[in-house]
Amino acid sequence: MKYKNDFTTEDPWRVFRIMSEFVDGFEVLSKIGPAVSIFGSSRIRQNSQYCRMAEELAQLLVKEGFAVITGGGPGIMEAANKGAKKAKGKSVGLNIEVPVVQKPNPYITELLSFKYFFCRKVMFVKYGKAFVIFPGGFGTIDELFEALTLVQTERIEPFPIILLDNNYWQGLFDWVRNTMLKQDCIVKADLGIFKIVDSPKEVIKTIKSFYK
Repeated sequence: MKYKNDFTTEDPWRVFRIMSEFVDGFEVLSKIGPAVSIFGSSRIRQNSQYCRMAEELAQLLVKEGFAVITGGGPGIMEAANKGAKKAKGKSVGLNIEVPVVQKPNPYITELLSFKYFFCRKVMFVKYGKAFVIFPGGFGTIDELFEALTLVQTERIEPFPIILLDNNYWQGLFDWVRNTMLKQDCIVKADLGIFKIVDSPKEVIKTIKSFYK
């Protein structure tokens, strides 16, 4: 019996769409040079302190020779792309096709669009020399813990995973320390995979120290 909206027969063809997303991503991003991936909420307004910090950070990264990669949408992503473009750097947006349409922000100089989250995640990790995590929601936390897991399980080489703003993130990582660690769900060394800072300059200092 065949059900309405049964997409299982489409899976072999879906592979070609997945392949095209990887090929397009590798083709474009292999040419951008060293880059830093910046994550954060799409809901935060441009006049917020977080967006001002994202714009400042992007400008500092460009001055240090990095391209800036974001998810391509509004909020923190837009602020980071704006800062990169203002500094005349490479401003990359990896947009995602979702039911609630995410319109790419106007400050992107290199735009890629993805249907599949997992293809998009590969691009962030493969071409990002560091992850900078601004305050955000489920999507931001998903990207954060994906990176933490890949480093923890040694699927990728360690790289800087930096969270910005102690006030926002400390509660989450107090729980990681006081619950996860105490119940032996992680080991103490795992707490060293990430770092929480409070300013764009501290982000730059952390990245430079890591790659010294």
